[in-house]
Amino acid sequence: MFILQPMFGKILLPLLGGSPAVWNTCMVFYQMLLFLGYLYAHFLSSHLHQKRQIQIHVAVILISFLALPIGLAENTVPPTESNPTWWLIWTLFLAIGLPFFVVSTTAPLLQKWFAHVGHHTSHDPYYLYTASNAGSLISLLSYPFLVEPNIGLNLQKNLWSGGFVVLGIFIGSCGLLLWRSQQQEETITEESSANVEPLSLATKLHWLVLALVPSSLLLGLTNFISTDIASVPLLWIIPLTLYLLSFVIVFSKWNDKIHPWMVRLQPVFLIPFLAFAFIDPADLPYWAYLILHTLAFFLAVMVCHGELARLRPHTNYLTTFYLIMSFAGMLGGMFNTFVAPFIFNAVYEYPIMIVAALLLRPGIIGAVNFKLALQILIPVLLIACGWILYSSVPDLLEYFDYIAIGLMVLTLLTFVIRNRPVAFAGLTAAIISLSLGLHGLSSRTIYQERSFFGVFSVRDAMIEDENKQPEKIHELYHGTTKHGAQRLANALQTAPYMYYSRPGPMGQLFKEFDSQNQSWTIGTVGLGAGALLCYSKPQQNWTIYEIDPLVIKIAQDAEYFHYLERCGKNAQMKVGDARLSIAAEPAQKFDLLIMDAFSSDSVPTHLLTKEALELYFSKLKPTGILAFHITNRHLMIKKVIADHAQRLKFAALIQEFKPQVDLSSLIVATDWVVLAKNPQNLELLTQSRLGYWEKLPLYFDMKPWTDDFTNIIDIWK
Repeated sequence: MFILQPMFGKILLPLLGGSPAVWNTCMVFYQMLLFLGYLYAHFLSSHLHQKRQIQIHVAVILISFLALPIGLAENTVPPTESNPTWWLIWTLFLAIGLPFFVVSTTAPLLQKWFAHVGHHTSHDPYYLYTASNAGSLISLLSYPFLVEPNIGLNLQKNLWSGGFVVLGIFIGSCGLLLWRSQQQEETITEESSANVEPLSLATKLHWLVLALVPSSLLLGLTNFISTDIASVPLLWIIPLTLYLLSFVIVFSKWNDKIHPWMVRLQPVFLIPFLAFAFIDPADLPYWAYLILHTLAFFLAVMVCHGELARLRPHTNYLTTFYLIMSFAGMLGGMFNTFVAPFIFNAVYEYPIMIVAALLLRPGIIGAVNFKLALQILIPVLLIACGWILYSSVPDLLEYFDYIAIGLMVLTLLTFVIRNRPVAFAGLTAAIISLSLGLHGLSSRTIYQERSFFGVFSVRDAMIEDENKQPEKIHELYHGTTKHGAQRLANALQTAPYMYYSRPGPMGQLFKEFDSQNQSWTIGTVGLGAGALLCYSKPQQNWTIYEIDPLVIKIAQDAEYFHYLERCGKNAQMKVGDARLSIAAEPAQKFDLLIMDAFSSDSVPTHLLTKEALELYFSKLKPTGILAFHITNRHLMIKKVIADHAQRLKFAALIQEFKPQVDLSSLIVATDWVVLAKNPQNLELLTQSRLGYWEKLPLYFDMKPWTDDFTNIIDIWK
């Protein structure tokens, strides 16, 4: 299961680009199938005789073999004008629905069968859930570090399909062992049921929320890491690893000793977590924030899952227990994927679930009384008073330090009330809410919206102009990565800045080649704020390829940016994945093709493969130039492009630009690579005195990136 998930995410990447939402939507699909598998296992084991169970399940396995080998149908194309969530789920269902369903039934069904074979541990088979999740954990970690770096995608699909057949044989063998068992199911059921109390609705609801909150928290943290901490490749593995590890621990024999310690440690760690992650974030490296958030997450899921394991029922209700767990996991995922993006303009579901996890600490169940009402009322009043203060007091940021100190004092108070879950969670909610509001004011965010592809915001910022006078600018952010900026003075609105400044590589390229020909046909992948369009000439044809309609909406709104209004009136916009859109263009259409596609700080890998570069050059004229923006905090993208250039015999130049001017927030360090079929096509840049272009260095430790094989680890900085 956990080999199939990342593998199929990689298969889908060329269709939807790199986005945390793609992974989260896939996770919801997997949770839905997991629930259906558990429902099937519950129905089968509760209503049918053991031999009938075996017959039906073997038949389902044989039918699922018809879906092999796994893969996408040809000509699969996502919608470009609407949210692709439902399309993605339907595509997953058609491609891997049956095999994934069969795999998802394994844990509860085999545990239920094991409870009837007369083994000396058959009375408590829950430890097998530890083995199940340990297997999931091994698969999850083996994919990026062993499978992906060594095996191509087509071979991965074939090996998985073969492994699925072997799994079917193993499951059939387990069914045969049960068939041959001498125990009589009716006798066992009668004896075991006699001393087991029926499940109450309160117990089932308690299981539900104990499983729902960690599931939602998992996806919330994954999204939060990608948008608010760092868009570092493979970071999504860390929360999922800890999530699976929690199941391994809590369903083992050590949980009785470990669980009380998790309950004690959670409020201790909450103090530095709130102080440094929410109230007054210090200037820490991203890995320090990552440690803070992942530790808080791990303690939260350990407490919730520890309670689940402690409350596990008799084997009579084993499949009911797992069914409710899987249903809750699905609900948590659906909330994050289908509800939160439409009601929140940022990843607010994450702090909400942090508070919900605190609410589920042991001791929550008790009588409703006056003290409980006060525990709810006081945090609500704190939040209301704080937000009234934020909205009504001018120049509140002058008192930032005093407000932060007050919130720190409240954070210390949380430890005092740690044994009262309602008060503990309520006060934490007040601290987080007031901290988020305070930082919203300090960031000067004037617009924020969320799409399938992430959280975009426009912020006011102040710089010193050439005369050392304060000047207001607008900045475009995707998560924490700045993607564009514009000066607002009328005379400066057509000046491109950031990665596209006139002193930088793009300014040099256009200045040199405009002197030769001003009638180019130009395509650019990625719109941002639209700054590149201010290099356009009236006689030129520009086509912009942008995957996210929200980016176009922001760039076209003159309240925020004026680049499109002033420079791009004749530019043609095409919405959808750039590679698919470019493939539909006529051959040899472009004089210049600019690749500037980023999801936060990550370049979608399907735009960097050998086949992708061959596609781009098939759309370029013989004298055409391909320009790649490779600025990145975490990846050495130049290694991939250098390897392609060497193997495909392309001429390639690189400039790692460092600004010399004082407008450091507007003219930034940036790296660009230009490629052409012939070195003569790049001679103007080679001889240019505007900037230092040099030959792209060679790397001999690279395995070529293709549609069948990519390996992020090879290019990590």
